[in-house]
Amino acid sequence: MEIAIGLGKNKDVLKAIEHFPFKIHLAKNNEELLDYLKNPKIDGVIRGSLESSIIMDLKKEYPDLFRASLLEKDGHRFLLSPVGIDEGDSISSKIKIVEECAKAITLLGEEPKIALISGGRKNDIGRSKKIDKSIKECETIEKQLKDNYNIKHYYILIEEAIKDHSNIIIAPDGITGNIIFRSLVLVGGIKSNGALTLNQPTMFIDTSRSQNTQGYINSINLMKKLIEKKVGDH
Repeated sequence: MEIAIGLGKNKDVLKAIEHFPFKIHLAKNNEELLDYLKNPKIDGVIRGSLESSIIMDLKKEYPDLFRASLLEKDGHRFLLSPVGIDEGDSISSKIKIVEECAKAITLLGEEPKIALISGGRKNDIGRSKKIDKSIKECETIEKQLKDNYNIKHYYILIEEAIKDHSNIIIAPDGITGNIIFRSLVLVGGIKSNGALTLNQPTMFIDTSRSQNTQGYINSINLMKKLIEKKVGDH
C-alpha cells in the first residue's frame, strides 16, 4: 500500500505519518500532489495541510465532484455533505450528493440512513423566501427519493437527526455545511476522519489545513480502510 499526503505549513502531518508502517509519500505543493493522484502506483491521496486551492485544481478535471466529511460522535459515524462552499446549490446536485454518499457509506459497511436539513421548522414557512426555498427543496428531494432510500426531512433540527443515528446528513447548501463542520470539529472537538471527494474516479480525501495530528491519523486510517475494502471487493 502506498499513499501520498500533502505537507503545507501545518507540520502535524509529519507526526501523523510516523504512526504507519507503510510508505507514505509527501507532496510539498499542489503540483506534486496532483502528480501522485495520476500515478498508478499510488493507492490513495490525502490533501493533508496544503492550501484548499488543490480542490479547485481537482475540479478542473472533475467539475461535478463534491466533498462529504466523515465525522464521529460518541462512536456514531456519519457523512456530512455538502461541505464545499460552492457545492449543493440545486435540487439536482443534492440528489447526486445523496446518491454518492449512499454508495460511500455502504462501502464503509453501513446501511444508508439519510437526513435532509433545511433552514427552518415546518411552521416557519412564510417567514422569508430563503427559508421557504430551503424547506421546499428538501420536501421535493424527500418525495423523489423516499422509494429508494431510508430518507427523512428533519427541517432545521440537525440535533434530532444525529440523535436518530442518521449516517448521512445533507446540509441546506455548501456554505451551511462548511459552518456545521467547523462548529462541530474545530469548535466542538468531535472526531473528523477527513472528507471524501465523491463523484470522481480517484480515491482522494480532503482534510483541513488546520487539523491536528490525530485528525490526520484518522484520515490516513480511513484511506487505509477504503483501499483494503476496494482491494477486497476485487
